[in-house]
Amino acid sequence: MVTIREGSVVKSIAGRDKERYYVVVSPANGYVFIADGKVRKLEHPKKKNIRHVWPTEGVIPLGPETTNRQIRTILSGYNDGTSICHED
Repeated sequence: MVTIREGSVVKSIAGRDKERYYVVVSPANGYVFIADGKVRKLEHPKKKNIRHVWPTEGVIPLGPETTNRQIRTILSGYNDGTSICHED
């Protein structure tokens, strides 16, 4: 099983954002804060129950220089199914 940690790419499996991919900004006690760089930016991540996301093999190294544009570019491969690490 893949563990969810900062930088993990996860797939939303519940809610209005179901079937979309996000990057974990920070995990916190039963919840994760996730961002996609477009609707949910790194500055204002979405709080989501950890049971409502599915981890993938993908990990994006997050640092102070990481931008929303970089997140969008990487996640676009997941959302349109062209990523090497894409899982269904």
